[in-house]
Amino acid sequence: MKSMTVREITDAVGGTLLCGDPDTVVTNVQYDSRAVTDGSLFVPIRGEKVDAHKFIEQCMENGAATFTEYDAPEGAERPFIKVDNTIAALQRLAAAYRAGFPDLKLIGVTGSVGKTSTKEMIAAALSKGFDVMKTSGNKNSQIGMPSTMFDISDENEAAVIEMGISEFGEMDRLCDISRPSIAVMTNIGTAHIENLGTQENIRAEKFRITKHFTPDSVLFVNGDDALLAELVGKQSFGTVSFGIGTDNDYHAQDIVTEGFSTTFRCIGAGRERSFSIPALGRHSVTNALAAVAIARHLGLDDDVIQAGLSTYKNAPMRQQIHQCEGFTLIDDSYNASPEATKVSLDVLKSISKGKSIAVLADMLELGEQSAALHRGVGEHLALIGIDTLIAIGEHSRNTAKGALDCGCKEVYTADSNDEAYAKLRELLTDGCTILVKGSRGMHTDEIVKKLI
Repeated sequence: MKSMTVREITDAVGGTLLCGDPDTVVTNVQYDSRAVTDGSLFVPIRGEKVDAHKFIEQCMENGAATFTEYDAPEGAERPFIKVDNTIAALQRLAAAYRAGFPDLKLIGVTGSVGKTSTKEMIAAALSKGFDVMKTSGNKNSQIGMPSTMFDISDENEAAVIEMGISEFGEMDRLCDISRPSIAVMTNIGTAHIENLGTQENIRAEKFRITKHFTPDSVLFVNGDDALLAELVGKQSFGTVSFGIGTDNDYHAQDIVTEGFSTTFRCIGAGRERSFSIPALGRHSVTNALAAVAIARHLGLDDDVIQAGLSTYKNAPMRQQIHQCEGFTLIDDSYNASPEATKVSLDVLKSISKGKSIAVLADMLELGEQSAALHRGVGEHLALIGIDTLIAIGEHSRNTAKGALDCGCKEVYTADSNDEAYAKLRELLTDGCTILVKGSRGMHTDEIVKKLI
């Protein structure tokens, strides 16, 4: 982060400095009190269960300035900046900070699934041609994404920013902060459909990523997604489609998997070139096509792009493959949606040489469609030939039913991760391959930790 003074921060957010030296220098912004150091600005968030204002005194002792929605305590000496709402103030400050980098090539990434892996693939493709900043982990929310802006430095030539939404109006706020001139939409699925109602609504909200586009801006969309394909060629700015289908501007042929790497021939922009990525699955090829298309748009040579793609690594708990003693483990425990789970099952099937076991927990925030969507995952599992299912949670009983109805003969249900782990230990055989996946709230990473 470029340093700012308390005076500059107060002016940027429209706050009131209650006490402290306005010339105090801030070198980082934190909303986790445990990360506060000397020179931090602490942003206390009032949550449903905990009001982080109670950690302010601790943060002051560690040398922080702070936002506050309350009055400063008597005798306070460190800077207290009073604001109406600390989250809104964080967002205003992030927007002001981002505006200080007008020449930065900022690529926004959104979609129902695959945002993080696509972000990582794009950053890798650009990494040998530009100094690139990227979202850490999946800090893509109304709090996480603004805080990511403070990772931008003068050295950065490009930034790849993940932008996630779950409710109406959220993308507008994220775009007002980050102002991408290049954007990627990975797909339109059913994640958060409980809040947004329909896939058309999901598309409309995610399309708001183009809010500040100019005629020179470009939107890259997964043309294999029917709802996104409808956007191509109908905008006042440029649109580029990518995907496996040959009608896309960038498409792939001759896809070959060897070990844990995939090679494909990329056809696009009047050029053909083979690329290799250290990742599995057709979805990874789709992500790589987006990365190649963007890197070429920004002027990089194909050899430079390939060198960057070779450095790609899956983010933690996202299809990370572990070679354990006697079995292979696919850790995809970070989160789950119907579309992403089907893709992960395809990967499980593609690399299994012995028994294949899927450990699937509830997929949350699916609303009235939950039962049907869980059943659909079970049906897909059976139809592609996965040997065994362990379904965790109330909703996942529908996954079990779908699998049984379509012929999967080894199906178990569990009410907890401990119960599922115990059953999994009974079923382990030499050479088997295991997939563990579930919504974040199901904490299936507990199973992964025990296995490893």
